[in-house]
Amino acid sequence: MVGTGRKIAAFVVTALALVALFFVAVNTGSLQVSPEQLVSGLFVEYDDTVATIYDLRFPRIFIAMVGGAALAVSGTLLQAVIRNPLADPGIIGVSSGASLAAVLVTAFAPALFYFTPLFAFAGGMVAFGLVYSLSWRGGLSPLRVILVGVAVSAMFSGISSAFSSGTGGTLSGVASIVNANITMKTWSDLETLAGYAAVGLIVALLVTKRCDLLSLEDKTARSLGLDVNKNRIFISAVAVLLASISTAIIGPISFLGLIVPHIARLLVGTSHKWLVPYSMLLGAFCLLLADTLGRTIAAPYEISAAVIMSVVGGPAFILLLRKARGTYGE
Repeated sequence: MVGTGRKIAAFVVTALALVALFFVAVNTGSLQVSPEQLVSGLFVEYDDTVATIYDLRFPRIFIAMVGGAALAVSGTLLQAVIRNPLADPGIIGVSSGASLAAVLVTAFAPALFYFTPLFAFAGGMVAFGLVYSLSWRGGLSPLRVILVGVAVSAMFSGISSAFSSGTGGTLSGVASIVNANITMKTWSDLETLAGYAAVGLIVALLVTKRCDLLSLEDKTARSLGLDVNKNRIFISAVAVLLASISTAIIGPISFLGLIVPHIARLLVGTSHKWLVPYSMLLGAFCLLLADTLGRTIAAPYEISAAVIMSVVGGPAFILLLRKARGTYGE
């Protein structure tokens, strides 16, 4: 059990770290401002430097935070409903299905830009439905879910990559989704992402008790009065929505929805009343950190946040599993 004091401390420290990282991200690049100049330029008097940063960096920073929160909560919900600590929207194919749908809409129906997250959600649901149905053999085996998910993810990712290559790089919107590039994202992209994400995150906060029950054995959950099948489908849909909307704007990001819930459980325990809101906060921090590192390591060139998460995610997850042996078993 994790004490309440430790949980509150985790929230406070992570929130302060996120604020500090925000100012670091704002000053990462050729233009730099002090906190005083930034506040003055935003709220007191016009400043050319602050205006440029506001137009170019702020959308990217906020998109990274909102997208990171959505992906982290998606992973948390999926791990609860599937009862599989390895579940992640990237690993089980949800992100790839959403990415393919977003790519097709961007390429063939750009006028439907604001509805791209909805099409991505449909693509994510198709991928999740395939994984769930192909994995079901009188029950869900964690290993079977992962193996089928990897196959479905590879299939959709291959189609997306082939389509991107076949366009000869002429469709920049397609390339940015496939490569998870948020370099040129705008306030319009943020508005689209935030609108859909707000709905999914609010619903996620309202179903935390159901997630606790779904983490139990089905018989136990039913004995407590929970309709297991209906709630599993509903919460899975919320998780797919959160992953899909993030993928539609940012592109597929691996391991974030896998690692963040594990770190969160170590810091705030397994109760979803604490786990879901903390995963939002930590997910926002992790994706913004990955994006900021990508802008810094090879400056003036950039490395995609998806690449950073892939490189760091594998080893970090192995270490987390070793430390969490008591939680998930030998």
